[in-house]
Amino acid sequence: MRSEESHLLAFRKTGPVFGAAIVTVPSPVLPAAGMAIIDVAAAGICGSDIHAYEWTSGYGFMEKFLPLTLGHEFSGIVSAVGEGVSNIRVGDRVICWPTIACGKCHACSARRPQDCSDRRIIGLHVDGGFAQSVTVPAINCRKLPDDLPLDLAALTEPLSVAVHAVNTADISHGDRTVVLGPGPIGLGMAFVASLRGADVLIAGFNDDVRLRYARELGISRTADLAKETLAEAVDRNFGRPVDRVLEATGIASSVTEGLAVLRSSGIFVVAGIHSQPIEIDLTRFVREKKQLRAAHDTTDEALSEALSLLTAHTHLLSKLATHRRPLSKAAEGFELARSREAVKVLLLPEGEQE
Repeated sequence: MRSEESHLLAFRKTGPVFGAAIVTVPSPVLPAAGMAIIDVAAAGICGSDIHAYEWTSGYGFMEKFLPLTLGHEFSGIVSAVGEGVSNIRVGDRVICWPTIACGKCHACSARRPQDCSDRRIIGLHVDGGFAQSVTVPAINCRKLPDDLPLDLAALTEPLSVAVHAVNTADISHGDRTVVLGPGPIGLGMAFVASLRGADVLIAGFNDDVRLRYARELGISRTADLAKETLAEAVDRNFGRPVDRVLEATGIASSVTEGLAVLRSSGIFVVAGIHSQPIEIDLTRFVREKKQLRAAHDTTDEALSEALSLLTAHTHLLSKLATHRRPLSKAAEGFELARSREAVKVLLLPEGEQE
């Protein structure tokens, strides 16, 4: 535990404009009841972080919380706990579910904290993990298996989002499945769906590098939609409409294109965050009995499964962590994450560039 007088590095959103900055902030003091201080080992840059960094439409809700330390995908070691904390102790290696639930609403009473009507997100509403230390509710922490490397554990939260999306799609063995977007969430969805026995095609747009990582994860069917349409790719791979479509692009037109290749009574899951609306031919949509579902955040069950998957497939899933940068070079890491050359960029508060 660092002294009260010391200061730590943090990557903070300081104003409602493009960008963020490395600043020094006071070290956290003894945590309040129910809280814990985590010394961060690694933190992943998420699409939501990039939206906040770019100040994309739809992130204006953050303005009243600024300045704010970004980052919600992180792992670390517990350095202090507040009164009443019993689920973790100092020295535990942990990850953190970033959704802070109110504990009082109907959803919380029904044990659905992900649906809390007054939920807050670490790194979007309260200070997050792009820092050397972060203070979080202890109840949100999950202890890590002993054989899971601490840095790779930072992949748990995004992988759990992918697990939740696959669960939402009710994917089962033999389902012809299209995944749109080969970013970290899309690659995770493709991997999890293939483990469930789905026949998976993952598509990107001028995404040669990330589609190569998809093939390294065992997804043999890939498509570059800069070279063929989605309809052509589906016909080439399956010869008929697909059973499931999962979207993680954030591009509204991909939803329309995905619905067009979905079979009657098929399920479409939207997981991307979109700044533009879409128009749907509702009469055709109803007659074809297609189902449009949304998957956001994760669940406790999906978090547990993600930890198990990372532990069982550590070497394979480590391929998702394509780049590492020290926290002091966070802006460089963000620019890399905004490119199509990286899958997951990890910021290491104590680490050196690799």
